[in-house]
Amino acid sequence: MKTVDINSPEFQQEFLKTEKFAHRVINQFNWKFNPNEEIVERVLKGLTNNKILYGKRFCPCFPVEKRNGKYVSSDDRICPCPQAIEKEIPEDGVCHCGIFCNEEYVKNELNKENKKEEIHIEGLSVGEIEEILQKDQILGRELEILLQARQKGLVSFKLIDIREPFENQMMRIKGTDKLLPISKVQFDLDEWMKLKNERIIIYCHVGSRSAYLQRALKEQLGFDKVGNLTYGIADYFGEIERG
Repeated sequence: MKTVDINSPEFQQEFLKTEKFAHRVINQFNWKFNPNEEIVERVLKGLTNNKILYGKRFCPCFPVEKRNGKYVSSDDRICPCPQAIEKEIPEDGVCHCGIFCNEEYVKNELNKENKKEEIHIEGLSVGEIEEILQKDQILGRELEILLQARQKGLVSFKLIDIREPFENQMMRIKGTDKLLPISKVQFDLDEWMKLKNERIIIYCHVGSRSAYLQRALKEQLGFDKVGNLTYGIADYFGEIERG
């Protein structure tokens, strides 16, 4: 399988074509770009990647398969996909991958951002909370604040317990999204790769196993959005679940 270097002249040239294509799409359907520029850039790069690899701008959110010698989207998703045109944007205001939306969606998202700036948790602004989320090493008290902020929709991340199932049953941090034991990383690799582009925080009992796994995820699998609960659940004094 051919691989794509996003820094190559080939990619850069095709990326410019994809940008022009996307502008034609929003003009054709009277749509808007998502106000979140990171989402727009990520999807544009995904479309560019698929164009180079498969010859078509398949939606990067869905797998591409080879059938009868031809590449096809597993869900018939070629940008702009019929699902976005006929259902997603008319009903939800935004397409599945998030690059295109209608004007009402843009207004709502901008209003949310304005409201965020007015909200404080534990005396911290949203910007200060987001700075905590970007840290490589996170303290127990900081995780409490992040979980409060996430509950209010101010930040987004996944909290992953990497201990063994019996440890998770004995006690776990309330708000934990997944149990992915470090002892089974090789068997759960598909689940880990699904999290690669998300902000995640991992934890164990005292932080040693999670620190080891954090390094492995970064150095061996290219994760760049993974934080570690430095002293583990032993340093966390927020809500705990059992059973």
